[in-house]
Amino acid sequence: MRLPLLALLASGPAHGYELKQALEKLLGAAYPQPNVGQVYVTLGRLEKSGLIEGEDVAQSTRPNKRIYRLTDAGREAVRAWFDEPTDEPRVRDEFFMKLALAPRTGLADQIALINKQRRQYLNTMRALSKLAATEDRDNRVAQLLIEGAMLHLQADLDWLERCQEELE
Repeated sequence: MRLPLLALLASGPAHGYELKQALEKLLGAAYPQPNVGQVYVTLGRLEKSGLIEGEDVAQSTRPNKRIYRLTDAGREAVRAWFDEPTDEPRVRDEFFMKLALAPRTGLADQIALINKQRRQYLNTMRALSKLAATEDRDNRVAQLLIEGAMLHLQADLDWLERCQEELE
């Protein structure tokens, strides 16, 4: 949450609720919606760490709102984030841990685990397909997010097939 908020502030000052709405609009319904409380807690931490500055703005009919701006240090953090490739190999996969430990415990069957996980992935793919059909076609970012998730799920399904072939 930290770096996406900083990245949004790179385009100009905003208050917390505007940042929440910008993330929701950009990423669409497929991405887990940020909790507004989480946004404000994160903004407070970013301000304490000197990556953003906040300023209270008076409103006549509502409570004051706090507008946040990116500092030079915050802008540098965003640049560094974009420069660094994402390195998240899936070697710490919870399902694989279950699959590996099942024979040792005698509490679960590996093939049953694979079948259950396959059903979960297929249900998720169906839900994403429905979501893709209802998502705004002009929101290419949200469409790409859904497409990427579906491609990952397809790869996971292929991997489950491979596991089943190896373990039967």
